[in-house]
Amino acid sequence: MLYKTNAKSLLVTSAIVSWVLLLGSVLLMAESARQSSGTMLMALPYINNLLIIIFILSVFVFQRIHANNLKGIDFSSYLWNLFSKAAVAAYLSIALYFAYKLATDSMGVQSTLLLHLVYQINFGLLVYFLAKAFYIWRQLLLYHKNRFLQVAWDWFELLLFSTLTLTLLNFNYTNYIFLPLFVLLGLYVLFLCTNLKWVAYLSFSKKSRSLVLLGAILVSCYIFTKFFQEFADTAELVIDYSDVGFLLLAMGFVGLYTLAAFLVSLFSLPTSSVFEQKSEDLLNFQRLSQSIQQGQSEAQVFDLLFESTIKASDASAGWLEQIRGNNTHISHLLNINNEQIERIRHLLMAYNIQHIDYINNNLDRNSGFRDLALPWRSLIILPIKSKKHVFGTLYLLRDIEQGFDRETTNVLRTFTSQTILTIENLRLVAESLQNERYKEELKIATQVQESLVPKTFPSDSWFEISTHSKAAKEVGGDFYDFLQLSESRIAIIIGDVSGKGISAAFHMAQMKGIFHGLMQQDMPPSEFMKQANSALSRCLEKTSFITSSLYIIDYRMKGFMFARAGHCHTLYYNAMMDDVFYFQTDGLGLGIVRDKNYNNHVREMYYDYNPNDVMVVYTDGIVEARNPDETEEYGEDRLKYMLEQTYHLEAEDIKCAIINDLEDFTGPDNLYDDQTLLVIKFKPTQPNI
Repeated sequence: MLYKTNAKSLLVTSAIVSWVLLLGSVLLMAESARQSSGTMLMALPYINNLLIIIFILSVFVFQRIHANNLKGIDFSSYLWNLFSKAAVAAYLSIALYFAYKLATDSMGVQSTLLLHLVYQINFGLLVYFLAKAFYIWRQLLLYHKNRFLQVAWDWFELLLFSTLTLTLLNFNYTNYIFLPLFVLLGLYVLFLCTNLKWVAYLSFSKKSRSLVLLGAILVSCYIFTKFFQEFADTAELVIDYSDVGFLLLAMGFVGLYTLAAFLVSLFSLPTSSVFEQKSEDLLNFQRLSQSIQQGQSEAQVFDLLFESTIKASDASAGWLEQIRGNNTHISHLLNINNEQIERIRHLLMAYNIQHIDYINNNLDRNSGFRDLALPWRSLIILPIKSKKHVFGTLYLLRDIEQGFDRETTNVLRTFTSQTILTIENLRLVAESLQNERYKEELKIATQVQESLVPKTFPSDSWFEISTHSKAAKEVGGDFYDFLQLSESRIAIIIGDVSGKGISAAFHMAQMKGIFHGLMQQDMPPSEFMKQANSALSRCLEKTSFITSSLYIIDYRMKGFMFARAGHCHTLYYNAMMDDVFYFQTDGLGLGIVRDKNYNNHVREMYYDYNPNDVMVVYTDGIVEARNPDETEEYGEDRLKYMLEQTYHLEAEDIKCAIINDLEDFTGPDNLYDDQTLLVIKFKPTQPNI
């Protein structure tokens, strides 16, 4: 880090000094030309060329180093960074040009030195814009890169910078000797501009914003090009930067890549291919979830895990180790031999890296891995273990640096987590069949279900939440879960699977997996319901369906949005209006309509909450609970009445009051359906937030 800081400081100093010296040299030449003294004109061109190259290299190398700091931000933020910090230079350039025209045309000021000053400032702005754009486009162009693309870019960068030698030696790039080479480099640029995978990962709203930014960047390219074209044949200028072939090629790359990104974003706006990959990952996840129901063995589960993770990560090589007792054996191999595996394992043991989650996206920077002289540059190790057992370890390798990004890593961990759960269930089921099959099977399902239901929610100063869940049998179909989307946003889901028992419990597990798989994309509640319905349509029995409600609470915006898929209406107390009411929203259960017509049956709602507001979400086991005579249901009116009497209490006390009243109504041990209740109370904003 200190090395990079010192390098940046040196490059900034070099850029400033070279530009100032170049400005002084140009002004001196201009003054000499005005006084008809040719001495300086003949002596300075090569010095000027050297200063031009130093300035260009300083700015470009600085931006190359700086671009690495942008890793981890989303794609639209790259575009905003480029526009706000570089593309605006073009608009500053045109403002400077109009000020110069105003001074010369309207005020009658005629100054060769002023002309050269404006021209030099615009040259500096152009180089800064090109350097910033060049390396931001590099970051995006190499997204989900392969080895061929990395090599192609490295050669392009080398060839581009080699054109600076033409400027240093004062060669004319339009010469018939060099012109074909520039044409070939132009074709190379066109090839690179076809790598726009990142565009597919933009949502509709982000693509819309990106189109505006890309359009503004295109205008910046046009402004700079127009300016230097207009001054190309100006007799008063002692230096012409349109003769610098490097700038022409760099502008060609930046302009063409911007145009290509604009067109691809525009034409792909209605659709996005990223959902195809997500759907495939989700389908593989469901196949792992269904392994028990389909009667698959552990070997088949490991086969599916290895195949799915290789496809999801585009790994170049890998292997899977399985552990049974004290025995370890390699069950799966891809493009790697046992001798290479032993060398890697020996090094990992030396580093004490065994059965732990480990990622190294730059093996060349580690002296131990570098000494192995292996062809891979990225490694991820994913242990397959629970709290009590170690089932194996998955090793994946890629032949490029930064091969495993955050999104890919999350998908891989989801696969391994589901594999662990599936294998544990398979083993527990096998053990139960040796004893009392039905009784043990119910215990297993109960353990699975309890492990899937969160025991605690995140506690902070924004809201408090209290939960209650009780199954009518050993296992049930009610579920709830949460996912922290960002520092200030949380998604909460509640649902009820039709039917009871083991089948409902496994469908509940599938719904949990779908929830975590889809909400990693941070999609709106209505879009989640549509995608979840599409996924569940492939695996639910024809007679089964799931009701659900999804809430996304935004602490910063002090509001929440939600969508309902046939679930119970949300009960709400508004502290500002001192009113208790039910949200009446449309929605149809998941799996009832199994085609695109389902999209017409789900709606989304947004609501601003106030301090001390209370939200009660529940399953039908609460309001449909019956008294001992089975002549009367608990009902929505009684639940509403209880909230009217208790809204001033803490969330835990509100929940206890409702549950106590419910048990008084039904009597002891009179439970006919699963019961789930969540009480959320929004707190006043804390002074330190």
